[in-house]
Amino acid sequence: MPTPMPMPMAGIVFCGDPISFGQNFMDRPNAIDYESIFLRSPVGMCISRENVILQCNNTLAAMFGRSRESLVGNSLCMLYPSDDEFERIGPHISLTIRALGYYSDERIMKRSGEELFWCRLHSSALQHDQPQTDTVWTFEDLNDKHRVTAELTPREREIATLLIDGKTSKVIAREIGLSPRTVDTHRSVLMKKFSAANSSELAYRLSMATWRTVARRGASLGR
Repeated sequence: MPTPMPMPMAGIVFCGDPISFGQNFMDRPNAIDYESIFLRSPVGMCISRENVILQCNNTLAAMFGRSRESLVGNSLCMLYPSDDEFERIGPHISLTIRALGYYSDERIMKRSGEELFWCRLHSSALQHDQPQTDTVWTFEDLNDKHRVTAELTPREREIATLLIDGKTSKVIAREIGLSPRTVDTHRSVLMKKFSAANSSELAYRLSMATWRTVARRGASLGR
């Protein structure tokens, strides 16, 4: 079986060691300054190992409203809306990278100050069979493309993200550990919140929406 090839991410290719910066490029006049390319890339980028950010560029820091110093050395978890969502998506990303060599999706992320925003992310491990080792990530801010506001619980947001991908209740239930009936219940609630007449309309309205998270009070529909 052929080895899956990593997906090119936003036209950016790393050669050599992308983690250890600080070489003296004046000693090699014809060398390419990969550190400057990384730091000044118009695409948000970071490199992680075991889910800890080893390096990130200026675009990523600005996108999340943080300084590079506050990101480097901390967990990728700080970029997600909640610890629970980070822990749930992590194994899925690892399995996908092992199978395909890369991972890609659109999801809600969190800026400093708790502001949520739509983001397109791609990741590719330098060794796809070991996705917890050195991994390159790119982030694209999609906030300008989504303008409808709705209040969603963290679970509703998680299911909404999967519905946008065209996944059925059965597939969603298997991925996040709920029963198909519970997923259908959440889908019905989402249809009411977005005034959607059917699943296709719901997927379209969700894809155009910016979501605001609210904490669920009282009994939960399931976890």
